[in-house]
Amino acid sequence: MSATGTAAARLTGARELGARRARGRLNHYRFAPLVLILVNVVLFAAFFAWPAVIGLVYSFTDYTGVGSFHFIGLSNYEQLFGDSAFYAALGRTVLFTVVVVPTSFVFSLLAANLMVDRFAKGKPVAHIILFVPWLISPIVSGVIWRWLFGENFGLVNFVIESLGGGAVPWQSNADLSLMVVVIAATWGGTAFSMLLFIAAIKNVPVSYYEAAALDGAGPWRLFRDITLPSIAPTSFIVILLTTLNAMKEYALFQSLNNGGPGTSNNLLVQYIYQTGFQQGQIGYASAASFVLMILLMVVALIQLTVNRRTERRR
Repeated sequence: MSATGTAAARLTGARELGARRARGRLNHYRFAPLVLILVNVVLFAAFFAWPAVIGLVYSFTDYTGVGSFHFIGLSNYEQLFGDSAFYAALGRTVLFTVVVVPTSFVFSLLAANLMVDRFAKGKPVAHIILFVPWLISPIVSGVIWRWLFGENFGLVNFVIESLGGGAVPWQSNADLSLMVVVIAATWGGTAFSMLLFIAAIKNVPVSYYEAAALDGAGPWRLFRDITLPSIAPTSFIVILLTTLNAMKEYALFQSLNNGGPGTSNNLLVQYIYQTGFQQGQIGYASAASFVLMILLMVVALIQLTVNRRTERRR
């Protein structure tokens, strides 16, 4: 074999070896992400998918939590949609969500604007004050607000009576009790939404504000015409997350007023807990859980659709 043929053979062999190594690296790169997400997949399957499947099966049975169960078809769902207590819990859930979502949105957006304002003073102290509620457990938060607004021992009533007023029925009046929970939920959820808004506002190009200021735009116009449109995607995320969290709220109600007075402030999650664990109707509670899941999915889909249409119009 000539020297030229030998060199060509070596070159061909080197190319084939390089191709095999490249394919090996490619297979390695394809396999690595699967390994990295394997833990999340296992956790998702063990703590979400499998319980969801079991819950769906239970919703068609008369399971009580012990012993065997029998399939009863759609009886749980028929009973659920004829239960006035279910509709009362659903109504309170919607009312709580409708009130707390815009309230939390406004306060978190206002706090974020103050945090990014270069002329604002006392930002470190404000950060601590606003972030402490986020670090506190909802159970602890509920206990704090129950101590503040207790009828017989609350600090707020103590101040009111010290000034010559009468004690306010914060716990025995259903509407006042719900208002306290709304305040507590807004107080506890402001920090996370504020973080999202701060990041979004800081990403708005400063040149936009400078150009608008040269045209004579004031603070309100800058906020309305530049800040709000620029942070619209973040606003959507905040509204979506706040809505879903509000419809699933449990710990705060449980620790603050225990769904009271009576059951007047029971949300759907409290209703599910009471029927499932206190009354031993696991199958019936599973049906209510799936109705709640469907409602959450509908809310999420509606908001996603509205957001997409809004983006297309821009």
